[in-house]
Amino acid sequence: MNKMVKLIDNIKRDKTLGREDARKILNLEKERFAHLLFAASEIRRHFKGNSVTTCAIVNAKNGLCSEDCAFCAQSAHNKTGLGVYPLMSDKEMLERAEKEEAHSRRFGIVTAGKGLNSDELETVKHVVGGFYEKKLVQKPCASLGILTENDFASLGKRGLTRYHHNIETSKNFYPQICTTHSYDDRVETIRAAQKAGLETCVGGILGMGESKEDRLDFLYEIRGLSPDSVPINFLVPISGTPLEKSPRISLWEAVKIIALARFIMPEKDIKLGAGRLEIFKDAQHLVFLAGANGMIVGDLLTIKGRSPDDDLKLIDDLGLELQA
Repeated sequence: MNKMVKLIDNIKRDKTLGREDARKILNLEKERFAHLLFAASEIRRHFKGNSVTTCAIVNAKNGLCSEDCAFCAQSAHNKTGLGVYPLMSDKEMLERAEKEEAHSRRFGIVTAGKGLNSDELETVKHVVGGFYEKKLVQKPCASLGILTENDFASLGKRGLTRYHHNIETSKNFYPQICTTHSYDDRVETIRAAQKAGLETCVGGILGMGESKEDRLDFLYEIRGLSPDSVPINFLVPISGTPLEKSPRISLWEAVKIIALARFIMPEKDIKLGAGRLEIFKDAQHLVFLAGANGMIVGDLLTIKGRSPDDDLKLIDDLGLELQA
């Protein structure tokens, strides 16, 4: 326990965790479970207080994506039997946002595909402007694939606040997951959004067969990109994808990864997305004890999520507060 107290003090002072100490955390045995939760909770409270962020998303364009990401149900390369539909109308997207007003503080417009054509981009701009016309509490965010700095600037002028674009995994492991666009393409997109003045949300998926060193690389690479929010997802294997038979990551490994994200990036929002329900099941409180201070509420892209009302009750039961 004394080592954990020293670790807490070091992170509070230096605002990060060295690679060798991070490696030790990733190799902890289960008997240190309580000690790790104590340290992660203390670092979360120190840097983020008792506030929790929530966001909701809409799957605004589904299926037939040209990219070959091995985890994705929407890739045209994978035989998942997923339904296909074009970009929703601006009216439908705004209606979806209005339904989430009581549950989330951010609302993300998410589309399948490498990017958007000019007409699709104009529709999304109109939706973003609609948030302000309707005086929605939620802030508009988007995940639209690979765009240019000019695209981001035009979205920002309409009121987009944050762009979500994951690196998915470490640079070393990335070629095992996707070959139709590169890791560097993703980094360039993130940098372009930042140059245009947008906040960024950058994370990825754990449990895709990466090594422990890849997990460390992944977290430190995200830190190097300096996003505002870091979404941590755990693979939910989907039938018809190359990763359909991947073993699900254990709860203990998931807890260590969340805690490491908090230790390595103590001032960032660390939020949980896919895999939260499947891995943590009835132990959803461990998400916050492990160091996270945010979650995606409601349904995700192609899988069901937890009831938003249940998540809000959990936040209240833990004495946490929904960030205004």
